[in-house]
Amino acid sequence: MNMQIKASYKKEMLAYFRTGKALIVALVILGLAVFSPLVITGMGALMDSMSEIYDEFGIDVSEMTGVLVSAASTGVSSSVSDITGAGLIVLLLLLNRAAGGEQKKRAVIIPQSAGLSSLAYIYPKFIIYPLSAFILAFIGMFASWGVSSLLFDHNDVTLSGVLIAGILTGVCLMMYVCCHLTLGTATGKAGMSAAVCIAASILLSNIFAFTSSDYMFNPFALSLLATTVIHNPAITASELLDIVVTVIFALGIMFLLYWVALFAQNARRIDNSGNEIDL
Repeated sequence: MNMQIKASYKKEMLAYFRTGKALIVALVILGLAVFSPLVITGMGALMDSMSEIYDEFGIDVSEMTGVLVSAASTGVSSSVSDITGAGLIVLLLLLNRAAGGEQKKRAVIIPQSAGLSSLAYIYPKFIIYPLSAFILAFIGMFASWGVSSLLFDHNDVTLSGVLIAGILTGVCLMMYVCCHLTLGTATGKAGMSAAVCIAASILLSNIFAFTSSDYMFNPFALSLLATTVIHNPAITASELLDIVVTVIFALGIMFLLYWVALFAQNARRIDNSGNEIDL
């Protein structure tokens, strides 16, 4: 590893950890993982306490209350939705500076200005940020499983189900982080990039949820596939192979996004002139 890449790694690590962004991302993702099952059980308890009021209107909520508090899979799948929803939004917004925002603020000297190679500028971003998102999502699934197993009446989530769901949820975050990094660094417009990625994550998941019941081989439906795995932990060998292929497709897209970002950085000229300094 040459000195430029080492220096870029150090710069990205300091920008991520010293600014407190890494801590905020960790608190949000892990907080959602724990908070989601609590919300589900809280809703069940609230509806149960108001059952007499519902009865007066001829509404029987006992069955719905039983569904909410009966199975741990309800809490874990809720965590998947929240992490790949609200958690992803917070993550993308916090990465704006790394995804091209620093170019606009002249916070760093970008490649063509002072001998910094495009590889040294791009490569560390595609390692640090996607990998941290994956690790936090993976840990979050186990945290959610632990809380759900304590709160719900029946623990119907298996270790293999949590492992697979954790991997799928982590890869889902990784892919959107890579999309943000590619679009942001290529255009220098981090806000626009974040808006596009957030809109895509919301729209695509809703579209696939309404139009398809099979999410295999669809890298943009990983969150839905993770939820399916949680509710159906008995994965056959053929289904596991399909999941592996789906993850490989997603990793292939990330690899392609990296090369697009690198090509765009080599192709464009960035104006670092001006007196704006972002400390």
